Amino acid sequence: MFVHSRDVQIQWGDCDPANIVYYPRYFAMFDDSTSIMFEAAGFSKQDIIHKYGLVGIPMVDTRAKFHIPSTHGDWIRIESRIESFKRSSFEVVHNVFKGEALAIEAFETRVLVGKHPDDPARLKSAPMPQEIIERFMQGSLSPRG
Repeated sequence: MFVHSRDVQIQWGDCDPANIVYYPRYFAMFDDSTSIMFEAAGFSKQDIIHKYGLVGIPMVDTRAKFHIPSTHGDWIRIESRIESFKRSSFEVVHNVFKGEALAIEAFETRVLVGKHPDDPARLKSAPMPQEIIERFMQGSLSPRG
């Protein structure tokens, strides 16, 4: 399975008054990491939306386990991978490392959605394209970033 890794430096605006990362900021980093992972695999979010007639790829579930805090100036490494694919959804795992220690384990479920064919005012899940599944199942992709 393709794993994308990126280094992130914690900024002043990521931290609360105690100088630790305010937890919602991590979820913004995870959202960015998912988009960056898809781009590294050759699929920009906009390309996927246009090519497959989607409205978006919303997150429908998310959670995280926090083990080690980070503070302003720290460097963390976010390793992201797709854990599994279903008909129209996929599970993403983000492991955050501070040095070699696992700092956070995060999980998200995303769904491909398009317009409902009978009522364009409604949304309907869309099937996961096979070419995306195949690309992420390859372990030999070279991540960029």
